[in-house]
Amino acid sequence: MSLPDATGKSTETLSKRVLVIDDEPDIRELVVLTLMRMGIEADTAANCQHAFERLAEREYALALTDMRLPDGDGLTVLEHIAARYGNTPVAVITAYGSTENAVAALKAGAFDYIAKPIQLKQLRDVITSALSLPRAPAAAWSERSKRPAAEKPTATGPRLLGDSSPIARAREMIGKLSRSQAAVHITGESGTGKEVAARLIHADSARRDKAFVAVNCGAIPENLMESEFFGYRKGAFTGADSDRDGFLQAADGGTLFLDEVGDLPLAMQVKLLRVIQEKQVRKLGENNERPIDFRIISATHKNLAQKVEAGEFRQDLFYRLSVISLKMPSLREIPEDIPVMVAQLLPRIAGSNGAHTPALGTEALRALADYDFPGNVRELENILERAVALCEGDQIGVDDLYLADHRSNDLGNGGVSGGERTEPLHEYLDRIEREQIAKALEQTKYNKTAAAKVLGISFRSLRYRLDRLGID
Repeated sequence: MSLPDATGKSTETLSKRVLVIDDEPDIRELVVLTLMRMGIEADTAANCQHAFERLAEREYALALTDMRLPDGDGLTVLEHIAARYGNTPVAVITAYGSTENAVAALKAGAFDYIAKPIQLKQLRDVITSALSLPRAPAAAWSERSKRPAAEKPTATGPRLLGDSSPIARAREMIGKLSRSQAAVHITGESGTGKEVAARLIHADSARRDKAFVAVNCGAIPENLMESEFFGYRKGAFTGADSDRDGFLQAADGGTLFLDEVGDLPLAMQVKLLRVIQEKQVRKLGENNERPIDFRIISATHKNLAQKVEAGEFRQDLFYRLSVISLKMPSLREIPEDIPVMVAQLLPRIAGSNGAHTPALGTEALRALADYDFPGNVRELENILERAVALCEGDQIGVDDLYLADHRSNDLGNGGVSGGERTEPLHEYLDRIEREQIAKALEQTKYNKTAAAKVLGISFRSLRYRLDRLGID
């Protein structure tokens, strides 16, 4: 039931109740007063046993628990609620500087954490976010938990295709992560759907009504990185003819997705780490820092732990980004999903091209099952799009797929043959990119602006790729 607040307006929060668990009376009083001012009712408990009794008596929209309790700890409360009242988010209160406790709680499934001494703004933000989580009736929770967020079909939004066990595990994990504020690091080869997973986590989270800002860290020239991330004030540098927000400001209140985060230069890693720690950001040319709040999800096809050992990635930032890890399987690991993916992708691709949906011949399907897919699901989509365009009848044949044997003839020395990669994926992709850029430059008599148009990319992107690939 919704009741009018002090302004006479109806508010949903008044019908929600929060359980505050802490053995310090002053902390309990501070949190309860904050809740009351937000129009939210509260019950309190001084230890685990008292909390379990409260939980058995009624349903709570949120539990706030201290990490240190006389007869247990916050993790005990968290595990108890997860096992019996999975619909109730839990935020833990940790001692100042207890990063390990906070990380342990987030990994165990906590929605978020609040550090002591408690900052009222942070407390209010956590409460507001937790109470805005999508919430099924308690009786329906067990059924909801079997159907994670990633499984819900959408007409236009991202979807995770496939029915295999690895995909089912990824869906389950995505469903859990959507009910947390923890930093998530997604690993997997190029084209495995890392951004799709990130978007699904955001879409069913408390931040779903705010922005999802995707940044490809490998596509930004190093000299532009700071202005792109932090934004700038008019006159901050030559060419800054107006104020502009950066990626960080654009993600305020929402989710910042850093794709290929391993490509961030060390200088930018230091700046990003400080923003994550301090939750403050300052534009170029601005004197004052401003508070900022976003959830960070990162992804890479590289091994960040190895980059840390090599001194190419900061260990402290690595720990901040990888509180919880999610691995997306390669298509080679889930060949049984190829027919499922084809059945769902073909109608969409054909419809977007204004063509009829052709059938996939038995031999063509077998060829796809035997193919290595260095580019994974993204490559499968490209193959099917090309096949729809080349298919002249109502059925796609092997020749319409234009698989490895065709490419090896065109691309020359090695690469892929007989469905097997003979070199590491990143080297293969770099070689193909280098060859295509070289052809475009030769075709345009080394006019870089014209070459960029031939390749369908911006001049700035071409300049970055030339530098990365060592092309003069």
